[in-house]
Amino acid sequence: MSNLITPEPEEAGTHGIDQAKLTRLMEAKHAEQSLPLAVLAGLASSVAAAFIWAAVTYATNYQIGFMAIGVGFLVGYAVKYLGKGMTPAFGVIGAAFALFGCLFGNFLTAFITLSQLEDSSVGVVLFAFLSSPGLVLDIMKETFSPIDLLFYAIAVYEGYRLSFSGLSEDEMISVQNQPSSPETNQPE
Repeated sequence: MSNLITPEPEEAGTHGIDQAKLTRLMEAKHAEQSLPLAVLAGLASSVAAAFIWAAVTYATNYQIGFMAIGVGFLVGYAVKYLGKGMTPAFGVIGAAFALFGCLFGNFLTAFITLSQLEDSSVGVVLFAFLSSPGLVLDIMKETFSPIDLLFYAIAVYEGYRLSFSGLSEDEMISVQNQPSSPETNQPE
């Protein structure tokens, strides 16, 4: 079921789009866009989402894969809110940072789990990770599950889809031609 409103044939000419208003609105919206702010929002929100993911895993002692979907939502909305994008380039930024947030969330979760299993301080485990970068990849491989791909794909899709927007319903109404009143259409 669609929310689109199709005018009746006799009304078709009275509610058309005012192209001059639409052009001015689109120029104003494009001027508000900011790729640097979108990148900053994507980075900050993906890191924050990864830490939230790790904190939930730490608190529950359970790796929750569908947290990746939340990462996609958070990143997508942050990129859209700060970047104010209207083009797919903003979606690519959202998708990339959603994937980064998922991977970083899994990494932090593995990091916390390893420090608990080894009964070591976070500093000792961090030093081990930093001194042996191959260890990071090995741990990511060990903790990977095929279902992660599904959750990552959903997160990437949401990060893309939610990172840019078109015109709102109110903006579309504002660019419509105003219908003429019946008394102005009366022949004299």
